[in-house]
Formats: sequence, C-alpha cells, structure tokens
Amino acid sequence: MDNNFPHELSIGDVYFSPILPVLLFAFLAAAITVVLLNKLKLARFLTAPAYVFIAIMTLYVILIDTFWIKF
Repeated sequence: MDNNFPHELSIGDVYFSPILPVLLFAFLAAAITVVLLNKLKLARFLTAPAYVFIAIMTLYVILIDTFWIKF
C-alpha cells in the first residue's frame, strides 16, 4: 500500500505536520488580501476586520488544502 499523500514533512531530523506550510501560506495570502482591501479602501465596509481576517485565512486554508497541499 503506497499512499501518495504526505503524512509528515521532514527538515533534517525534525518532523513537521503538513498543516504548518498550509497555515503559513494561508496567513501570507490573507495578509496580502487585507493589504489589498486597505489599498482599495474596501476595508471601510467591514465592521469587524479581525474576524474578516480570520474568515479569509480559513477560506485560504480550505482552498490550499483542496487544490494544492493535501493534509
């Protein structure tokens, strides 16, 4: 039985969960999205920017997990 999905990532002798790069990429993508929303002055229509950031990051985690890195 050969499983194509990674169970853990190794850097040297240290093993990491595959969710760590997903969370890192989702955080960076959400930060870029928030910066763009601020530059385009669309953030003024949001009542709770912190919750919107978490919601955008959650959407990016789901999209990255579905289409790119499977964990």
